[in-house]
Amino acid sequence: MTEQAAERQDAALPEPRRVVRGRLAQLRPWVLPAVLLALCEVHARRASTLGSEALAPPSAALKALAGAAVDGSLWQATGFTLGTAALGLLLGAMLGTSLGIVLGLSRRAARLSLLSIEVLRPVPSVALIPLAMLMFGFGVRMELCIVAFATFWPMLILVQSAVRQVDPHLFEVSRMLGLPARERVWKIVLPAIMPRLFIALRLGVAVALVVAVTVEIAANPNGMGYAMVIAQQSLEPALMLGWLGWIGVVGFVINAAMLRLQRAVARRMGAAQ
Repeated sequence: MTEQAAERQDAALPEPRRVVRGRLAQLRPWVLPAVLLALCEVHARRASTLGSEALAPPSAALKALAGAAVDGSLWQATGFTLGTAALGLLLGAMLGTSLGIVLGLSRRAARLSLLSIEVLRPVPSVALIPLAMLMFGFGVRMELCIVAFATFWPMLILVQSAVRQVDPHLFEVSRMLGLPARERVWKIVLPAIMPRLFIALRLGVAVALVVAVTVEIAANPNGMGYAMVIAQQSLEPALMLGWLGWIGVVGFVINAAMLRLQRAVARRMGAAQ
């Protein structure tokens, strides 16, 4: 059955049945996570009865996470991680977008920088932790540097590719109108690459959060990653799993917010056209 046929069938249903069917459709994506959580709960409880303390049921993890929320440690660690990830993403996105536009507009600059980019881009961001620790010590600046490095490259590559695909006729019109380079970028390039720029930003958000938590697990005594390590070292598997689940929830919420922002900007641009 095609999507249009399904929509016609839904329209033919009585109003109460349409409402019920719509609510059931909204619940479908949550069925698999609920089943997985139930299986984890059963498995962890069974392992606990056999004497294993390596796993904790999701109910215990939720209770431990609620305790962290009450004492404030949850919000403090979350705020540190999100703040550092946001600042690192902002720095990496600004530099990556600016350089990506330059390299996308100038093929000569792209050729000259190709070797440097291809040598530096494959370097894992976590490999910079020892260097960043020597330069900045522990704290925000060290983590900020690594997050900015990690988010710089996807922004650069995707923006450069997007600029290359802008219609050449638009540049010809801008040259005929005598627009300076700054006006050309602001009025032609940025509106044309906006959809792909949001895709790059969504990728950058995910990278920033992953790298920030990784740095905190490996070296930085702050944030959600460090809190999860402390819970593991304190032999509190429930709290450790609670932090792990909370990091996933935070990532899900951020991605959903970016999707809504992308759709809102797309609708606004479409209305403007």
